[in-house]
Amino acid sequence: MRSLRLGESHNSVQLRDTIAAISTPPGRGGLGIIRISGADARAVTERFLRFPAEASWRSWSALLADLPDADGQTVDHVIVTYFAGPRSYTAEDVVEISCHGAPVVLRYALERACQAGARLAEPGEFTLRAYANGRIDLPQAEAVRDLIEATTLYQARIAARQAEGSVSRRIKPVKDQLLELIALLEAGIDFAEDDVSVAPVQEILRRLDPIQAGVSSLIASFAYGKLVHSGFSLAIVGRPNAGKSSLFNRLLEQDRAIVTDIPGTTRDAVSETASLEGIPVRFVDTAGIRKSQDVVESLGIERSYQAMADTDLTLVVVDLSLGVSAADEELIQRAREQGKFLVVGNKSDVRECSFEGICTSALTGEGIPELRRCILDTLAPRGRLEQEGGFITSLRHEQLLKESGEALDAARNAANVGIPHEMLLLDLYAALRPIDAITGATTVDDILNRIFSTFCIGK
Repeated sequence: MRSLRLGESHNSVQLRDTIAAISTPPGRGGLGIIRISGADARAVTERFLRFPAEASWRSWSALLADLPDADGQTVDHVIVTYFAGPRSYTAEDVVEISCHGAPVVLRYALERACQAGARLAEPGEFTLRAYANGRIDLPQAEAVRDLIEATTLYQARIAARQAEGSVSRRIKPVKDQLLELIALLEAGIDFAEDDVSVAPVQEILRRLDPIQAGVSSLIASFAYGKLVHSGFSLAIVGRPNAGKSSLFNRLLEQDRAIVTDIPGTTRDAVSETASLEGIPVRFVDTAGIRKSQDVVESLGIERSYQAMADTDLTLVVVDLSLGVSAADEELIQRAREQGKFLVVGNKSDVRECSFEGICTSALTGEGIPELRRCILDTLAPRGRLEQEGGFITSLRHEQLLKESGEALDAARNAANVGIPHEMLLLDLYAALRPIDAITGATTVDDILNRIFSTFCIGK
């Protein structure tokens, strides 16, 4: 383990080079941006753009310039924005050149930048430099990637909050408390001859309590954070004419599945992705489950069973007007055996609801808001209790925190049985290392590779 310091190379990526890349998505558009970062960003820009004689560079200001070809003919009129380090995204001098978004113009501008002394940026290198230069920490860097990949506004808001440091702020007190305990034990060992008292067992356990509680709380928050980051899938199953397709359409808020009074209308799984309170959900409407001699319908029923096994949650829809039958009970038991499920009574507008599960009417919308909330609570019971304090959305973070929690459990057991402090410290350091791997205080190349290799060029 070692700290990554400014100026060191990371897998042949020279952090002192001036780099350039197209920072806007591929394709045509009204505008496209070339980003240049490094000590020579201004000099590189001046070598291939033509500025008016009166042009004056000022940080956080824009200039007009021309992009000329080899013969001096203007290819495009551009706007150049300059950000002097350290008040820039990478904490280096950064120049952003806004061109018209024709791919040929952007490629030409990038080629000229590289000919003028820059090199093409590696995937994620701008954000890597922001991290290496102390502009952001690792959780913030990962949040930048999540913000780019967000598919709902809620995901974007959470990623923006994490990019501002919500996860880091949540972890910091836990890490500080752990470091204080390590320092206490180290002092007792190293300065025993100076009458520094050795911490008693009760004091060690008292200090371990909030550390373990903090780590456990962060781990628990991943149940909801995973839903926010990755979304989930939900299968709607039940007997024919129970109202599955109507409920499917109601949850989607659009007429996606065909609805008729004829049993067996849905013969194949129909899926659609929508947002449930800002979380992406893949809804799967399935064929009505019954005994059938029809070959096509039988294949659809098999796919219904497969959907139950493949999705994160199963909604078993029961027709309230007919009551809960033996076939319904059999389907509920199968859903129970295969994972998380909810039993939903539909057609509450037809018959007064005396059902123990969730009562809804796909026709009128009665009970639908409650069903939406119950779906999220079933998959993540803690729900939004963790939102304001910052919850974790990264599987990497969860795995590291679990590793830290196991080491803290070992430290508690060691303290309880009177193991010497020198050995107890080994467990505490083992708990610190995974936390360091999250905050970025100490890390190794393979962690950085995994994070930054998922970025697109230019970010």
